[in-house]
Parts: sequence; C-alpha cells; structure tokens
Amino acid sequence: MLHVLESQQFSKEVLYKLFKKAEELREKSSDLLKGKILATLFYEPSTRTRLSFESAMLKLGGKIISTENAKEFSSAIKGESLRDTIKVISSYADCIVIRHYEDGAAKEASESSKVPIINGGDGKGQHPTQGLLDIYTIYRELGRLDNLKVAIVGDLKNGRTARSLSYLLAKFEGIEVVFISPENLKMEDDIKEYLERKNVKFSEGGELNKVISEVDVIYMTRIQKERISNDDYIKANGKFVINEENFHLIKSGARLMHPLPHVEEISLSKETEENDERVAYFRQSENGLYVRMALLDMILNGEN
Repeated sequence: MLHVLESQQFSKEVLYKLFKKAEELREKSSDLLKGKILATLFYEPSTRTRLSFESAMLKLGGKIISTENAKEFSSAIKGESLRDTIKVISSYADCIVIRHYEDGAAKEASESSKVPIINGGDGKGQHPTQGLLDIYTIYRELGRLDNLKVAIVGDLKNGRTARSLSYLLAKFEGIEVVFISPENLKMEDDIKEYLERKNVKFSEGGELNKVISEVDVIYMTRIQKERISNDDYIKANGKFVINEENFHLIKSGARLMHPLPHVEEISLSKETEENDERVAYFRQSENGLYVRMALLDMILNGEN
C-alpha cells in the first residue's frame, strides 16, 4: 500500500515515470481502474484538487464517492474523530483523497486506513499532488528540471503549495530559489534548512521587478487570508503583484505559474492570459488532471 503524504517521498526516477504515464494518458485514457472506487473527503474548500481527482478517476473507468464539505456535512459535525471516519470510509473505497485544515491530518488518516491515503492538502503543511503537477508543468513547459532559477512569491509562511514545490525542486541539479514574501509571511526555517542540506542555493527578499527579469519560473501564490490575522493580511496584501505594468519584464522563455485561485497578486488582461505563452497557470491546472490520473494508476495498480 502506498500513501502519498509528502513531496519528499518521490524520487527523481518515480517523478519521470509519473510524467511519462501522464503523457500517455493525455493522448489516450483507458479503463485502468474499472471496478475501483475513490473517496474524496474534503474538510476545506476545493475546486481544482477535488474535481480533477474525481475526473481522473472517472476517465480511468473508476467510480467516486465524495463530500465537498466534510467539516459540516459528515459525522465530524457530531464529534466523530478523524480516525473513526477514516476507518469507516476505508471500508467503502479503494483509495481516499483527504484535504484537512490541520497540519499532519493526512498522516493521521494513513495510520487508521485500510487503503491508500492521498494528501490533498493539510493545513499549512503540504500539498504533494500540487507539487507534482507543478514540477511536471515546469518540465513540460521548459523541457528540463536542472539548472533553473525559480522565484517563489507570496505568503510562504502559510502556503503549503510553496513548501511542496520547494521539496521537489531540491531533487534536481543547479537549482536556485528566490523566496519573495512580505516580512511577516516569510518561508519557514524547516524548508530553508532542508534546502541547505540538499545544497540548493536560495535567497530571500529582493525587488520583485528585478527578480522576475532574471528567473526561469515565477511561482506566484496568494495571501492565505483564512490562515492569518486581519492585521497580517493588511500588511501583506498587494505588496507583490504581477500586472500589465511589470509583466513585460518576464523573460521571453520564462513561465508565470500559480496554483490558483489567483486574486490580487495577478492582474492581467484576458488577452494576455489567453495569448502570451509565458502565462502557464491555466495549462498548469489542466496538467493536474493527467498527473493525478497517472498517480491513481500507479497506486491502485500496485506499482511501487
């Protein structure tokens, strides 16, 4: 049984195997998971993660059972523990995707489950399948994962997608990361210590307009309003923005990414979003479908 709890557990070899399978499934899907059931158990709001997992399962011939607001519309409202919920649901399905508001919830779920658990985002912790689709997008857009300079911008203290991507970038050679965030929302020390151990060059701060002209990937993230105080939000909101005034500074071969939804931190015209190849975030979101198809096939068909 293979749980997907954190980005670190993926080797480069597995990543490239996943990418290859995703490309195959992009061209032609098949009933690889016929007779299998996926449960999506979401205690926090989601659009892309939940629907792409459900679509992935259906495209592979499987079936789904789902709750989009388990915090209110499950037995959690009656006081049932996560452990008991997972024990029950793992009797109904062959795999469970869980999103939870508490750090470490996916690991807790894995300790009670009879079937594989996939972390669909846990608190401020990680979002490993977002990291997978992000690194796949970089590979697909730029044709390489070595020798890249990547700017990760926004609420890095609370952004689980930035954490998961950082772990995956550290697996490749010649990577340089620039963390750009409001002073009150800087990347946590555990990620910086991890990058140091992996000999990944990184820096913090810097002028956004200068940095975006130098990097290969700009990974924008939103301010996590729901996880911070109103004072912290006011201090951070609107501090780092990509708009029509500075978008032209991005190199012609570089890519602008975002895990979505984007709000004030990206303000580009519909024409720019639809026609400029540097804008990659909608392709990035689409890539999530094929990566999750490949991942479900890998897990449920027993490939370790």
